[in-house]
Amino acid sequence: MSRSKSYTSTISRAPNVNAHGSFLTSRENTTRKNWWSSYRQMLREPAAEFAGTMLLTIFGLGVNCQTVLSSNAGVSSSPKGDWTSVTLGWGAGIALGVWISGGISGGHVNPAVTLAMATWRKFPWKKVPTYIFAQLMGALVGAAIVYANYFHALDVFEGGRGIRTLKTGGLFSTFAADYVTNVSAFFSVFLATAILIFVIIAFTNRGNAHTPTVLLPLALFITLVGIAAGLGMDTGFAVNPACDLGPRLLTSMVGYGKAVYTFRQPPILDLVPHYCSVLGCPVRCSIL
Repeated sequence: MSRSKSYTSTISRAPNVNAHGSFLTSRENTTRKNWWSSYRQMLREPAAEFAGTMLLTIFGLGVNCQTVLSSNAGVSSSPKGDWTSVTLGWGAGIALGVWISGGISGGHVNPAVTLAMATWRKFPWKKVPTYIFAQLMGALVGAAIVYANYFHALDVFEGGRGIRTLKTGGLFSTFAADYVTNVSAFFSVFLATAILIFVIIAFTNRGNAHTPTVLLPLALFITLVGIAAGLGMDTGFAVNPACDLGPRLLTSMVGYGKAVYTFRQPPILDLVPHYCSVLGCPVRCSIL
């Protein structure tokens, strides 16, 4: 009996023994060991971008919803935030998103950053579509989580179950203020994104003063808080195309309809200023 137990114990510990107690061939052992690891390695970077962008979106849209929806007496007895809360919430989102993904994928969490790195910093172009898709899906899922969390508060704020208008659509996507022309919106988004990328490139530039890369999330927190506080009024600091398009797709699926794409005429001008952030990155990368 003791001998049998000893043999069973040995089998359970032996790395090259199968469930029947016979030793695996080298080929069989390699196949079983690497079956998932190859897929895991392939999905590791996109998964990190997905998770980082999702977390950024959850914090950002979450603070938008809490701040605005709590201003309704039917939702909350007192407001639960202001513009300072919005800036801090988005700052926390980008810091945590980059912290959890930076060591695996580089912590882009922004299609504009990915394109800039591919254009000017030798990031492999073959990875660009996968990164952008992961970021977009992360933002969409993050928006869905926030929408589910605040579903009933949205009903109260809108005045009835299932009513969805641009009154709350702006909590999930960026809409330029009515007085802002498309040219001004373009410039506002371009400027804010250029500043964001300027900080990223300067912080990671080896020719610059040596700073531990672990502090990059903190630098991005400060940067985004500054951008939101100083440049956010006109366009809602739309510096991340994924965090705009992903939630915009979600809102069009849950009842907001095409209004989220046609709030100005012609409709194409609604979106161009927000996605010009892609141009703000390469311009700054090219001079650093």
